[in-house]
Amino acid sequence: MTLSGVYVPLITPFDAAGAVAHAALEALAHQVLDAGAAGLVALGTTAEPASLDPAEQRAVLDTLTRVCRERQAPLLVGANTPAAVTALGGRPEVAAALSLVPPFVRPGEAGVVAHFAALAAASPVPLVVYHVPYRTGQQLRPDTLRRLAELPGVIGVKLAVGALDTDAVDLLAEPPANFAVLGGDDVVISPLLALGAHGGVLASAHLATAGFVELVDAWRAGDAGRARALGHRLSALSAALFAAPNPTVVKAVLHAEGRIPTATVRLPLLAPDDATVEAALARLAGVGAPVGARS
Repeated sequence: MTLSGVYVPLITPFDAAGAVAHAALEALAHQVLDAGAAGLVALGTTAEPASLDPAEQRAVLDTLTRVCRERQAPLLVGANTPAAVTALGGRPEVAAALSLVPPFVRPGEAGVVAHFAALAAASPVPLVVYHVPYRTGQQLRPDTLRRLAELPGVIGVKLAVGALDTDAVDLLAEPPANFAVLGGDDVVISPLLALGAHGGVLASAHLATAGFVELVDAWRAGDAGRARALGHRLSALSAALFAAPNPTVVKAVLHAEGRIPTATVRLPLLAPDDATVEAALARLAGVGAPVGARS
């Protein structure tokens, strides 16, 4: 199976007492799937996983596993170590672990390939490589991504290099067979889809979900005019949602829409200012797609 379409890396909503609001999380999961999302991501960066204790992480995963089982939707799970990927065994809803290139170590590209070979060998589920060099400090060239694609058990990459660069163009000009390239930089998802990306892992798709789904469908159908116009509006929305550290603005907008009980984020994140939230709400209104519903 090649992953494709829009995957939403769900936030972790908190209630007024600061606990995980599981009913709101479940409702969000159903809303984005109702709007056409292909699947969900649990415990990705957008979920603030470092601020969740192990019991909270397990409970979040339990909630989203249940939703994906009910909806027969694939689930990606942020998991970066042999212990974390092994713990995903016995959860048939998990389509893959979303696993970071080892951060801070900067082991070199050969070291990254060796790391993923070992991780894939230990994992009961396939792996999607999360390549985000402006966070990890490790660049990967297209030929290295192709070497990763040849590893048994590695089925895709979340490509979040901070821009649409020549390496992305090179990779998509000759994409590896049966290997999903999923965009992870929301602002440039439209041009990446135009080059042939299979879809995206998009925090922005908490909002105007149906619009992002339509964008993927339009590029697949070769309807460049429709895709460009929609892509411009969604890019502006994404830029507004990422005007402060993710997921602070996404949470504030979801709360303003009445979809989560609070806009609370945990330290080290801080709430965005009112002007930033108002700008994102204005951009959302300009997309023209209903929040959490098909267009």
